Amino acid sequence: MRVRVLGCSGAIAQDCRTTSFLLDDDVLIDAGTGVGDLTLDEMVRIQHVLLTHAHLDHIACLPLMLDAVAARRLAAGAPPLQVHALPDTIQALKTHIFNDHIWPDFTRLPHADTPFMHFTPIAVGQVLHLGGKAIEPLPAVHTVPAVGYAAAAASGYWVFSGDTERNPAFWQRVNQLPVALLIIETAFSNREKDLARRSLHLSPSTLAEELSHINPQPHRPSYPIYITHTKPAETGLIMEEIARFDAPTQPHCPNHDIRWLSAGMVFEL
Repeated sequence: MRVRVLGCSGAIAQDCRTTSFLLDDDVLIDAGTGVGDLTLDEMVRIQHVLLTHAHLDHIACLPLMLDAVAARRLAAGAPPLQVHALPDTIQALKTHIFNDHIWPDFTRLPHADTPFMHFTPIAVGQVLHLGGKAIEPLPAVHTVPAVGYAAAAASGYWVFSGDTERNPAFWQRVNQLPVALLIIETAFSNREKDLARRSLHLSPSTLAEELSHINPQPHRPSYPIYITHTKPAETGLIMEEIARFDAPTQPHCPNHDIRWLSAGMVFEL
C-alpha cells in the first residue's frame, strides 16, 4: 500500500495544507486543503473518501473536489463517490455544507437515483474493505464525534489517530495491531496546553502521557511515530518540546522514533 501525504497541517499558511492522505490512488483519508494539489486525473481516480470528523480543515476540499470532477465522472459513467463517515459527521455535512445554500447537494445531482456522491455510515471497529484495502475506524476523543483509522498493509498497519485528546480506547486497539507506522496529532505547544485540553487536542506533555500506553511489540522494532496537525506558528516549538521529553537521558521514559510529518511524504508499506 502506498500512502501519500497531501496535507498534515493544523491550519493554512504558505506550503501548509490541512489534513488529507491518499491511499494508493483510490482512497482518500480526510479531504483537507491538501486535496487541491491533486491533478484532475488523480481526483477522478478516487472512489472512496473516509472522513475522521466534520471540522472544516478535514472536509474543506470535498465539495470543491466533487465540483471539479463531476462532469468527467458523469461522462465516464463512474459510480457515485462513496463518502464514509460517522452518522453524526454525515448529518453535519448534509445540514451545513451540501444543503443547496452553502453548496449543491451532490447526493441528489444530477439525479436522485444517479448522484455524484453517496454517504455511507461507519462505526468504530467496523472493518471496511475498499479497493482491496482493509481499513478500520478507531476511537477518537474530540469536540465532535470523530474517529482515527488503521489500514492494513504488507508490512503492518498504517495508523492515524485523527484529531484526539487522551484516548485509552485508541491504545487498547492499537496495541493489538502489528503497527508499521503511527501518525498522531499534536496541535499545540505546552504553552497552549490549556487551549489544547479545551479543544480536545494533544500538546507535547499529553502526547508523552499517551505514548506511555504503547506496548512493545515482541520480535519487532519500535515503529516510527510521525507528528501531524501542528499549528504552523508553533511547529518548531512543538517539535522542540517533544524532543526534550523524548530525550534518551530522561529517566523512566522510553525513547521513541518521533519525526515531523510534512506534505509530500510518501510511504510504501
